[in-house]
Amino acid sequence: MIKQTKWSIDQAHSDITFKVRHLMIAHVKGEFKTFDANIYTSGKDFTTAEIDVWIDAASITTGDDERDKHLKSVDFLDILNHKQINFVASTIVKAEEKGKHKLWGELTMIGVTKNIVLDVEFGGILKDPWGNERAGFTVTGKINRTDWGLVWNSTVEAGGIMISEEISINCEIELTNIGYKDLKMELEPTNANEVTLL
Repeated sequence: MIKQTKWSIDQAHSDITFKVRHLMIAHVKGEFKTFDANIYTSGKDFTTAEIDVWIDAASITTGDDERDKHLKSVDFLDILNHKQINFVASTIVKAEEKGKHKLWGELTMIGVTKNIVLDVEFGGILKDPWGNERAGFTVTGKINRTDWGLVWNSTVEAGGIMISEEISINCEIELTNIGYKDLKMELEPTNANEVTLL
């Protein structure tokens, strides 16, 4: 019988970042410093994953204090009334060929919930030098911020807009197995030669 496995995010080796076009000619990058998740799988089969991610909206940072203050205001994330951003996964689908798998789920920001799909690159599962079993993922995708009511913008002298509606998401996630062990692994890693199974 395959037992349920609990996975914990390794905060030191994980990040949630984003970028948005500024003046439509360059990108501004940012990240959320504080986040965590409940993640469970049947054995090591990540196609069965139950994923509930929460992000502290106030932890957003772009390297500019004034810009960060604006992003936390009612024009954007409204952190006084909406403290968390949540993502709850519903399905992860294996790629037909080696490459990016699809992760479907619901993203909630400022009280609005929308279905999204993200690309997932599975790095594999191995043991670290201290005997801990780890799994690695790169998660990417694009969303339109106006779908969540994030519509603030400003025009510039040439007639363009200050920031784009499209936001690119990039997450590097390393997980540690803190539950039951099992030999099953369903997703094919991108670089199979770099993966050592238990």
